[in-house]
Amino acid sequence: MLLSLFALVSCATAFSANPPQAVLAAFQQKFPNAQDVDWSKEKNGEWEAEFELTGSQEMSANFSSDGRWLETETEIAFSELPAPIRTALQGKKVKEVARIEKADGSTVYEAEVKRKDLIFDASGKMLN
Repeated sequence: MLLSLFALVSCATAFSANPPQAVLAAFQQKFPNAQDVDWSKEKNGEWEAEFELTGSQEMSANFSSDGRWLETETEIAFSELPAPIRTALQGKKVKEVARIEKADGSTVYEAEVKRKDLIFDASGKMLN
């Protein structure tokens, strides 16, 4: 029984690591210099690629099943956050921060605090 469970999990993992061709093509077009790409399928059906650009910049990008780019998350230094967000996070223990560029042209910022992702707009307003 344990062996069957292991086989099932292995198959599910292998399947989730292989996005549709439309997703792969869209990713390659948008990020031709991506390195160390790892794919996963999220609960909402989106495909997420985690990768590096220029050797050290950690990023992830989400795509719909038909290859439409949805958003890109780029890990940034705390000092790169807009000043109003840094002020809003003052006194909190922030594990990591990121800039999220969305397909609609908007940009939001994410800060991980106490295992929760807090989302802010550039003015420092919390969105979640």
